[in-house]
Amino acid sequence: MGHGLSAPAAFAAEEVDSPVLAIHSKNAWNDHWKSHKDSSKLMVIDFTASWCGPCRSIAPAIKAMAVKYTDVVFVKIDVDELSEVAQQWKVQTMPAFVLVKGGSEVGRVVGAKKDELDKKIAQLRA
Repeated sequence: MGHGLSAPAAFAAEEVDSPVLAIHSKNAWNDHWKSHKDSSKLMVIDFTASWCGPCRSIAPAIKAMAVKYTDVVFVKIDVDELSEVAQQWKVQTMPAFVLVKGGSEVGRVVGAKKDELDKKIAQLRA
């Protein structure tokens, strides 16, 4: 790729070693969705915003869950960058975590409720 880049900016891990995939473009989201919509693997979509205090406060817990649940795909979407995707999933409050399996929503946690989210992931990942 040149210039020492390992992944396109529109589709890259938030940090070099982050297990949470931050998606920054509609095309990157569409590519990711196509590759996972038929999967039996649980995907957790973290709808967030840079100005959202509770979103920032729960972020370390989300990263820890992504490390803990290696069989679950964690995706982070900024609602200001990808408002169409947020609207598609009817997200109105942040943080919102939409749990998807086989292309369908199987669970949702609204708010920085890390214990509730952890419990739902544990139940739905099998």
